[in-house]
Amino acid sequence: MSWNSVSSELDIIVPDWPAPTSVRAGCSTRVGGASVGPWQSLNLGDHVQDDLEHVTENRRRLAQWAGVSPESFCWLEQVHGVSVARAPTVSEQAVSEQKKGAPKADASVTRHQGVVCTVLTADCLPVLFCARDGSQVGAAHAGWRGLCAGVLERTLDTFACGPEGLMAWLGPAIGPQAFEVGEEVREAFMAVDTAADQAFASSSRPGHYLADLYLLARQRLTGAGVRDIYGGGICTYRESDRFYSYRRDGVTGRMASFIWLT
Repeated sequence: MSWNSVSSELDIIVPDWPAPTSVRAGCSTRVGGASVGPWQSLNLGDHVQDDLEHVTENRRRLAQWAGVSPESFCWLEQVHGVSVARAPTVSEQAVSEQKKGAPKADASVTRHQGVVCTVLTADCLPVLFCARDGSQVGAAHAGWRGLCAGVLERTLDTFACGPEGLMAWLGPAIGPQAFEVGEEVREAFMAVDTAADQAFASSSRPGHYLADLYLLARQRLTGAGVRDIYGGGICTYRESDRFYSYRRDGVTGRMASFIWLT
């Protein structure tokens, strides 16, 4: 198949953080892929009814940008939970996929070079982690359910350096002016930490609130002992030309946030 009519120039966000030189990371946008229709253009999700041939080509382009093989990416079967997978090496992944498919988890971590921890999002918050000494990296998918249940804390628990020895980067997510939730969401966070009240503003609809995922994540990370937190402030809902948004569009693609050791 020819892709000549489709731009292959990817728009990748590179985290602005003082990570070790051995750590590489990025976050894709919807720009630069082969997908068409509601998935246009760099959809990386293979579970959203897009043409799988397009998804495969998009993943190839992402790998080419990163300078690694497509098989280096650890894709997850995300379930809005708190499970953290050890990202398999390329050889382990080939065996695992033949037997049982992608790991069912919402975060992955690795200490191996060339293994790309990856999460998919389209409004949920992606969080990338790296140890300051460059010994370990990880990626977490934090929708409100996983965030409230402790997916970030569970990911932190896998780092030998402890929370004080790592840094976190918050990728693109739905912003606080667009993320309207019901009273039950606010109550769920308040049951864990009453300070979460600061992250909820009254909505024009009775019984609803505007939730700040970025603030909620910072509260949880800070409470767990993480001092160095970067990123945040981008709204996927508002920037339709650059980002996918499930809340905005329903049928749509997925961006990838990814990190690996060189």
